[in-house]
Amino acid sequence: MSVKISNLSKYIDILSDFGWKFYFGREENKGNLINFLNSILEGEHVVEDLTYSNVEEDGDEPNERKVIFDLRCVGVGGEVFLVEMQLQNQDFFFDRAVGYTSRTISRLAKKGKKGDNYELPPIYFIAVLGFRLDVANSDKYFYSGKIIDEFDQEVLYPKLSYKMLVLPNFNKAKADLPTILDQWMYLMKHLDKIDKLPNYLDKRIFSRIFELGELAKLTPEEQMSYISSLDRKRDYTNTLAYAKKEGQKEGQKKAEAKAYAEKIASARELKKSGVSDEIISKSLGISLEVINKL
Repeated sequence: MSVKISNLSKYIDILSDFGWKFYFGREENKGNLINFLNSILEGEHVVEDLTYSNVEEDGDEPNERKVIFDLRCVGVGGEVFLVEMQLQNQDFFFDRAVGYTSRTISRLAKKGKKGDNYELPPIYFIAVLGFRLDVANSDKYFYSGKIIDEFDQEVLYPKLSYKMLVLPNFNKAKADLPTILDQWMYLMKHLDKIDKLPNYLDKRIFSRIFELGELAKLTPEEQMSYISSLDRKRDYTNTLAYAKKEGQKEGQKKAEAKAYAEKIASARELKKSGVSDEIISKSLGISLEVINKL
C-alpha cells in the first residue's frame, strides 16, 4: 500500500515516538545515541559503547504497574542510562525521575548483592522535555543534578546524575551553536525545516542523522507507523493549543470583570463626593442607568 508523504517534512521528526526510537533506539543507529549522550556528559564521562536493555521494569509487588522507559542502555563499564523524551507536561516530574532511578537502584542492589557489598554502577537519568520545569526560569535549558552537600556544594555521591534538556527554553540561533549539545537541541527543534545537512552542524556527528533520516527511505509499513506517531503528537499539540486558548479567554473575562468592578467602586466614591452622575458616566464609561442605581 502506498503512503502519501509529499506534504510531510523531508526528514523523520526526532521528537516523535517513532523518530526517537528510530534515530536512537536501533542497534544499527546506536552511534547517534552515543554521540548524543557524550554531548550531554562532556567533561564528566565518556560513553565508548553501550547495549540496549529491556525497557520494561516490574514493580516490587504483583499489583504494582510496570515502568516503561523510552530507552534503557548499559555502557561497557556497567553504567546505566535511562533516556526519555517527554513532550507532555508532567506534574511532579522530579518526583517521577527520582522514582524511576530509585526503582532501578533497588533492582541493581538486589542483583549485585554479595555479602555486605552493595556497590552500584553509575546511573544517569536523561530527559528531553517539551515543557518548562520552572515557568519563572525561562532561559535555563540544561539542568544537571547530583547529590551534593548544601553547605559547600561538594558532590557527595557522584554515581547518580540527572540531566534534563528543556526544549521550550532553547532559543539560540543557528549562528550561535558553540557546543555539540547546542547543535543537538537546535536540530531537535528545527529538523522539520531543514532539507540537507547544514554547515553549522558538525558533520562528524550529524551526517548519520541526515543519511538515514529521509522519510522517503522508509518502507511503506514504517511510513504508516511514522505517520501514526505524528498524528498522536499533533493531537496532543492541538489539545494544548485549545486549552491555552480557552485559558486565555477565561483570563480575559476575569480581567474584564475585575476592571468593571473597580470602575463601579470608583463611581460609588465619586457619588459620595458629590460628583454628578453625568460626569461620572462620561469619565468612567459607565451608563447613566447603572450609576443611577448605585
